Amino acid sequence: MTISDEKYTARKERNKRIRVVGQIFILLTVGAICLLALFTWGTYEPYTLQKTKISGDKGFVALSYFGVERTGNQNLIGKQRLYEHLRALKDLGYVTITQQDIIDYYQSGKDLPEKSLFLIFEDGRRDTAIFSQRILENLNFKATMLTYPEKFSRKDPKFLMPAELTDLEKTTFWELGTNGYRLSFINVFDRYDNYLGELDPLKHAAIAPYLGRKYNHYLMDFIRDEYGIPKESYNRMKERINYDYETLRDVYTKSIGYVPGLYILMHSNTGSFGNNDKVSAVNGYWIKTLFNMNFNREGFAFNRRNSSIYDLTRMQPQAYWHTNHLLMRIKYDIQQDLAFVQGDLDKQKAWETLQGAAEFQEESVILTSLPQDRGLLRLKNSNDFEDLKLSVRLKGNKLGLQKVYLRADESLTRFLSVALVNNVLTVTEKNGGAEQELMALDLDQHDGKESRSIPEDKKAAEIRALETFVKYADSVEKAKLYAVRLKDKKLEYAPAVTDGAEEYVPDLSVHAKGDRHLFLAVKGNKMSIAIDGKEAVTDLQLAAPKAGAVYLETAWGGYGWSQRNLADDVYDGVFEKLIITENTGAKQEKILFDGGLQGFEAVKWKLKQGWEALITWFMINL
Repeated sequence: MTISDEKYTARKERNKRIRVVGQIFILLTVGAICLLALFTWGTYEPYTLQKTKISGDKGFVALSYFGVERTGNQNLIGKQRLYEHLRALKDLGYVTITQQDIIDYYQSGKDLPEKSLFLIFEDGRRDTAIFSQRILENLNFKATMLTYPEKFSRKDPKFLMPAELTDLEKTTFWELGTNGYRLSFINVFDRYDNYLGELDPLKHAAIAPYLGRKYNHYLMDFIRDEYGIPKESYNRMKERINYDYETLRDVYTKSIGYVPGLYILMHSNTGSFGNNDKVSAVNGYWIKTLFNMNFNREGFAFNRRNSSIYDLTRMQPQAYWHTNHLLMRIKYDIQQDLAFVQGDLDKQKAWETLQGAAEFQEESVILTSLPQDRGLLRLKNSNDFEDLKLSVRLKGNKLGLQKVYLRADESLTRFLSVALVNNVLTVTEKNGGAEQELMALDLDQHDGKESRSIPEDKKAAEIRALETFVKYADSVEKAKLYAVRLKDKKLEYAPAVTDGAEEYVPDLSVHAKGDRHLFLAVKGNKMSIAIDGKEAVTDLQLAAPKAGAVYLETAWGGYGWSQRNLADDVYDGVFEKLIITENTGAKQEKILFDGGLQGFEAVKWKLKQGWEALITWFMINL
């Protein structure tokens, strides 16, 4: 071996040792995070032991989260976002109440604290317990964990088992409730009215991208055929529903010693206990026999004494809601004023909030609209801005409006605007009269997304359903039957848009995430715009220039497509790293506004982001 080979080998071994030490450090850090999350350090102190204001009947607010994840995803809220939600409520004076408090409120006339919060986490996920436990302890909040007892026998590692539920109760920060015995769907049709019948959660998840709103939960109706005619008799329907409640009762009694007193009937907002009066009567009997209370409605948070304890309502905050989104919804539910969070007060000073609520976080301006209305901010000291360049990352959801006004007068009767509205880029101008649209660009087209015809999409939906039925068939014979149909379906001709077929334009989901970088340059009577580094328009002709101010606006984009949370009419626009400079053509142009972090704060923020990304990578790839 040569000296150079020895040096190479030594360097390789040294790098390997460094890498191993780094991996061990990350593993120990992740382990410590999980360990700290699982151990309880305190005891819940009920509001009766605190100096809590009680003044007559003020009702209570009920919030129900689907689950909690470390950094969050489309359905599960991140632990930091959850903390921000609950911390804001704590700062507003909210205290948590228990199931017994609700029983006493309705049955004994007992008054509740002036600001009462009933907190629920659905689905019984293990990560929910891990990532929310420390938050509950820090805030002295108590919550109810809901479960599906069907999960107990399957020992699915994503879900809490009976022994863990008992341990949760012992911490004093948790009570137990139930979502019902199982989650299953009946009378399901896809968006082309193809009848799919009964789907369990696995099948439903596989076919979900092609479903519409035409479906029902297992306990809500008779099982019906494609023509809506019941496939079962009244007695068979009753036996089927009875079985679920009886099994729920027996599993809970055997596994934890009792049936939880809180129930949430799936699904909500039926007006009774089902979509059919006979089905409702069967559900109603079991609900009142087994449970102390039932959350029968969703969309609004506020409960008063004039409701029934078996017809309670809860709001389901979504993972993408920023704190002021939650507070805005609660404010208009309870019809009482409350203070919104502001974030960095130094950054807040540069802006005037005209409508809605604004929070300043690190490099972001989060502007929350009023319900079915807008949020509006004005940049102070910007009245003489004329020729400029503007760069901003727009991270609000696709369904909704995020708008930048330029050269605007104080009353917004004159302005130039650039907006993303429901995934369309628009440029408009107003000069005392009506607002005029100068251009509109569908951002899917801007991205070069291939169009799909309605026949092609219908075929894709039918193929997905058959693939799912092959995969989850309960017998070899059925799997073979579906496989033959799948083969034939794939061979079917479906005309494309280029063949003259109508294009399929999907409804925009309220949950669709948005993330666009907008760069614009305005000089004289010309404007150029790039989206995500790709030219959108060059030298667009404008009216004669006049100096004016910069405004930011957000607005609700309509109800859109969603299988849940249909009542949400508030929108969060997120303007990240907003930078405005003069457009003079000089080498060094003057910065008029910079919303990014500077100096040591910028370094700290980048290190924090890098560390979080590293932890996430290790947790995914371990």
